[in-house]
Amino acid sequence: MLNISAARRANSKNLELNIAPLIDMVFILLIFFLVTTSFVKETGVDIARPTASTAVSKTKTTILIGVTKDNTIHIDRRKVDIRAVRANVERALAENPEGNVVIVADKDSLTGLVITVMDACKLAGAPNVAIAANQDPGA
Repeated sequence: MLNISAARRANSKNLELNIAPLIDMVFILLIFFLVTTSFVKETGVDIARPTASTAVSKTKTTILIGVTKDNTIHIDRRKVDIRAVRANVERALAENPEGNVVIVADKDSLTGLVITVMDACKLAGAPNVAIAANQDPGA
C-alpha cells in the first residue's frame, strides 16, 4: 500500500522557493519607474496664485522664481535678494539658453516687486518671462 503522508513529507523537504529572480524583477521595475518619472519643480514656498481666465499651461520651465505675500523672493528653495535675481537668471540661462522664466507671485505680493523681478529677468537675457496663475474654473 502507498503511504501518501510519507511521500508528502519527502517532497516537502526538497521544496525550496527561490526569490532571487523576484527581487531582481522588483529592482528592475523600481529603476524603470524612477527613470520614467517626471519631476515637478517648485519654488519651495507656499504661494496662493491668482486666477485668470486666459491662463495657459507651460510644459517646460527652466527657472521658477517665487514672490511671497511677505515680499520675499525665492529661487531654487533659497531666499534671494532682489539684487541677486539677475545673476541667478543669467547663471541658469548659461546652463540652458532656450529656457523660460516663470514668476510665481502670491496674489497679495507687491506689484512693484513683481515688475522689478520681471525687469531683472529681461535684463539677464531671458527670452520668455511669464507670470504663473491658476486657470479660472468659471471661464
